[in-house]
Amino acid sequence: MIDVYFGCGCFWHVQHELVEAEKRILKRDDMSLSARTGYAGGLSSAQQVCYHNAKNVGDYGKLGHAEVVALRIPTSSFELFAAEYFKLFDDKGNRPDQNGDRGSEYRSLIGVPGGAKSPYADKIISASQSVGDKLGFAVGKGDDRDTRAVSYIMDTANFPFFMGEQYHQFHDGFNLNENYPKSYNELAAKLAAEGKLGKESTCPNGTFGIGVLGL
Repeated sequence: MIDVYFGCGCFWHVQHELVEAEKRILKRDDMSLSARTGYAGGLSSAQQVCYHNAKNVGDYGKLGHAEVVALRIPTSSFELFAAEYFKLFDDKGNRPDQNGDRGSEYRSLIGVPGGAKSPYADKIISASQSVGDKLGFAVGKGDDRDTRAVSYIMDTANFPFFMGEQYHQFHDGFNLNENYPKSYNELAAKLAAEGKLGKESTCPNGTFGIGVLGL
């Protein structure tokens, strides 16, 4: 198995699409899904990374991180999931939210063990070419700027994933009409109840301290 992450603007939509890929490619059921929203790509050594919050605790943007979605998948399936990632971009390499969410918090990035010098780099290029060769690539150095049609390749050993808050997991998409089924939205609570969601966040909830109303 391999732990990877993908960033492409707002993580809500990305998580949904990668969940669908897990179900289709790996035949995973709801309780076996590995896709989790979170943060990665910053140079800060801070171990508490949070969404924007009124207490200004571990603000991911101020720490140089971007929104990403992590997966644990078979190594043999990596190229298939990379192709699913590239399908998120349009023919010009724009993100789905290119005209909305902007800035380094929403930059495009791919995290793999070993980064650009790993065997996964060739698989990234191959996957990109298979769906239209829409993007350019750069070696992620941390705190990278948002550049249209460019995805940064990060070494997960140097730029680890920090899981996001529960209220950011299995959330509806960023567009006003992008509402997913209730059964999808309820997955976070179900996985948490079974101890399968991941490490419980100690971060304050939202900008106003009251969960999703602070988004």
